[in-house]
Amino acid sequence: MGIKAEEISALIKKQIENYQSEIEVSDVGTVISVGDGIARVHGLDNVMAGELVEFSNGAMGMAQNLESNNVGIVILGPFAEIREGSDVKRTGRIMEVPVGEELIGRVVNSLGQPVDGLGPINTTKTRPIESPATGVMDRKSVDQPLQTGIKAIDALVPIGRGQRELIIGDRQTGKTSVAIDTILNQADQDMICIYVAIGQKESTVRATVETLRKNGALDYTIVVTASASQPAPLLFLAPYAGVAMGEEFMFNGKHVLIVYDDLSKQASAYRELSLLLRRPPGREAFPGDVFYLHSRLLERAAKLNDTLGGGSITALPFVETQAGDISAYIPTNVISITDGQIFLQSDLFFSGVRPAINAGLSVSRVGGSAQIKAMKKVAGTLRLDLASFRELEAFAQFGSDLDKATKAKLDRGARTVEVLKQDLNKPLKVEKQVMILYALTRGHLDDVAVADIRRFEAEYLNWLEHNHSELLDEIRTTGNLPKEDAINAAIAEFKKTFVATA
Repeated sequence: MGIKAEEISALIKKQIENYQSEIEVSDVGTVISVGDGIARVHGLDNVMAGELVEFSNGAMGMAQNLESNNVGIVILGPFAEIREGSDVKRTGRIMEVPVGEELIGRVVNSLGQPVDGLGPINTTKTRPIESPATGVMDRKSVDQPLQTGIKAIDALVPIGRGQRELIIGDRQTGKTSVAIDTILNQADQDMICIYVAIGQKESTVRATVETLRKNGALDYTIVVTASASQPAPLLFLAPYAGVAMGEEFMFNGKHVLIVYDDLSKQASAYRELSLLLRRPPGREAFPGDVFYLHSRLLERAAKLNDTLGGGSITALPFVETQAGDISAYIPTNVISITDGQIFLQSDLFFSGVRPAINAGLSVSRVGGSAQIKAMKKVAGTLRLDLASFRELEAFAQFGSDLDKATKAKLDRGARTVEVLKQDLNKPLKVEKQVMILYALTRGHLDDVAVADIRRFEAEYLNWLEHNHSELLDEIRTTGNLPKEDAINAAIAEFKKTFVATA
């Protein structure tokens, strides 16, 4: 069979028509040294700060130190196969994470990749993990309450939507429990929660996820985890990844609660990173910009004004103290950035007062303006009662004879401490908190034995639900305290049915 010249020329012409010449130009550098998750690279002269680069083994890196003759890059993944002489390619992209509704209910790492074994996350949007905080004129003052469901917080150190409230205390004093209870209480509050676990054991994160799942809270929660076994860069990036995911919801007019558990571990990871990058160390060997590390993160929590949709991000950063020392470097830094702190004390925790909130050292600088009127009325004297009780308690230990007024104060204080105790994972709706605190502050519990207070509370709130639900409904819908006569009558009616223990 002969080959026809016309057919060949027609084929060649067709190929020439479809031929597209594309020249791809990419900046490629060479690794000159690698170790401890840090690579020094020569030849990437035009790389941007914070830009993603790709190594020849597929691992990603992030440009950090831009020096005159080389670039310091932190490796975000396995670095065992990266050798001196390996190629590094610029991507032209700043570090970003996937964002959107699809992430809700999932457990992801600092890069937004799923780690819960439930398959890929099909998101279409991404956001850079570093972005400037909302400007002054785009914000409005905090005016909506964030109900935590914890009596000691909602009454004494209330939190508003858009606030940054630090939770600080030694290890094992119930910091994480406070955050988990707050997340559980958001079930019907139209709030999206993001829990960022930094440097925790993987078993601990798993237990937290199971608690959220068991209580139905995973339906509105994203968990971002950078566990203790992961490289320092991922621990450093985790909070920024979390807040970038939250900003997507905030700018769409939604309300977000983000928990950073905890920033001490992030600061330690950043210190490790900085020392490996040969940055000069400062106080406690932390780099000079460790304050900026946290301020640029926490400033992204805001309450937006109505023109921008009125969304908010409320941040609950955690800081771990050593032996209750809140004047150490990282605690004082974060205290100065936040709008108040909740101090958890180990002495209280071990004496059975849980949550172990020290009312004297805990403050909320803006949440009071978001507190509902009913709570303001009943909780007004609570802080003073508690403070004077703690003072008198130390004095009364000496066993001297006490006058009637002092004895009455001590008795009221003991009942206040009992009422503020709360079981784990049992957040209480605000209307129920108001009703029990009213009974306490108006003296209705003064004739109930201290040992019976917890049982009295449980039975009273249960009885109210079935017999006087209109009182609870009024607080829930209007935020105001019902007529005091009606509450007093309800308490008197219940007390007739309450049986004290012998």
